[in-house]
Amino acid sequence: MKRVFSGIQPTGIPHLGNYLGAIRNWVALQADHECIFCLVDLHAITVWQNPADLREQTRQQTAVLLASGIDPVGQILFNQSAVSAHARLAWIFNCVARLGWLNRMTQFKDKAGKDRENHSAGLYVYPNLMAADIMAYKATRVPVGDDQRQHIELANDIAQKFNHDYGVEFFQTIEAFVPPEAARVMSLRDGTKKMSKSDASAQSRIDMTDDADTIALKVRRAKTDPEPLPCAAEGLEGRPEARNLVGLYAVLSGMNVDQVLTQHGGEGFGPFKQALADVLISRIEPIANETRRLLADTAHLDTVLREGAARAGAIAEPIVSEVEKIVGFLK
Repeated sequence: MKRVFSGIQPTGIPHLGNYLGAIRNWVALQADHECIFCLVDLHAITVWQNPADLREQTRQQTAVLLASGIDPVGQILFNQSAVSAHARLAWIFNCVARLGWLNRMTQFKDKAGKDRENHSAGLYVYPNLMAADIMAYKATRVPVGDDQRQHIELANDIAQKFNHDYGVEFFQTIEAFVPPEAARVMSLRDGTKKMSKSDASAQSRIDMTDDADTIALKVRRAKTDPEPLPCAAEGLEGRPEARNLVGLYAVLSGMNVDQVLTQHGGEGFGPFKQALADVLISRIEPIANETRRLLADTAHLDTVLREGAARAGAIAEPIVSEVEKIVGFLK
């Protein structure tokens, strides 16, 4: 079995985009991979977090993952800060990576914008921590979206430079792969923007803790255009909101876009939104209900994370200790 590492930030409530883009694929990977799933709270504090909120959201994210089907016994689920190997290896990688490499990272430029001088150094070097997250376990496969491929390329550059500088063949090449069912989910209020936890409007997203009435209301209020649905996919060109809603229905119902439009082409958005709300509720409501049940027992969630961290540390500690010996630290 290939070892997979993947992480998700415990900030904000997980939404439909997180579920369709990552979480449901994590669940599928468990069938034929050794999986290490991480709540990357060290990454989260690259921008300021309220400490109480961070603790609460870490538990909340854990509950959503378990409710979605992550198996904490067969696989490993833990929070990043509980395993010191991540931070130790990240510092070594800070000393291996070159400034020129980091300057090319487009995600930092996108997040920092014109105000880059006022952002934390952690936000700038977090690709090095991401590389350490993966290589602390010698994971060889990392599920990513297209916007993360550049970080995997950087991780491989760091691995190759480390091996070259120290005359070893210690780190393997990491394979980035986009799962076959990866989905890009857009805002319900603006079909040109990704669904986001940070959007000021709660109406822009379906949260994984929303109840049936809330889901139905958000779908009814979703932005559309005045034209009826087309009968073929080509008719969605230039209609980002229509494309987003049709795409959501297709993914959730196991159909392709043309099949959806064969059924619903020519309809106004009223009937189609009702059909979309029904399929969303059938998928999300059971997860939301189980999440609420799990959140009522925070001691259990803490135990899951603590036991996961112990198992993760048992893998990472000898790997990172060997790296520390290679660079010359007394051990």
